Amino acid sequence: MIVTVVLSLIGCIAFFLLILGVTVTLPSPGLISFFPDDVQERLRPRVENKPMTFKRFLGWVILAAFCILYIGLLVYGAADGIKNGYSFWQFLLRFLIIGASMKVFDIVFFDYFILTKTRFFQHFFPETEGCKGWKDFGFNRKQQTRQCVAIVVLSLIVAFICTLL
Repeated sequence: MIVTVVLSLIGCIAFFLLILGVTVTLPSPGLISFFPDDVQERLRPRVENKPMTFKRFLGWVILAAFCILYIGLLVYGAADGIKNGYSFWQFLLRFLIIGASMKVFDIVFFDYFILTKTRFFQHFFPETEGCKGWKDFGFNRKQQTRQCVAIVVLSLIVAFICTLL
């Protein structure tokens, strides 16, 4: 269980660093789709048809590095579970805890605290100052619900695969 908690904490810290890195570099127009609609409208001119600069390239490197880190986190969790003879239910619980803790961190820390209570993003995107979306907690309920369902489904799949190994 300690490994699961440590992996969850590493995932949350990595998620924070990922958001910070891609916010500073904003490598892709697709990344603004995670913001409220009025914020997206104000950011669109900043990201559309912009050339690939070193800063944007660095953003892609950061994004790729954290994708690799997340895969490594799950592989380590799987390998540790296999080494310790985990059952399907133990694997499922491990991956649900990791996924749920990261999702709770996303909703509580980023969507509630950072997005609606601080001016974190406005510091990096001053053109979005005054957007009502910055105060709209829950603007992405459908997206969050889909992600929660995906966490459960993917945890089931990964747990099943791990029990076959």
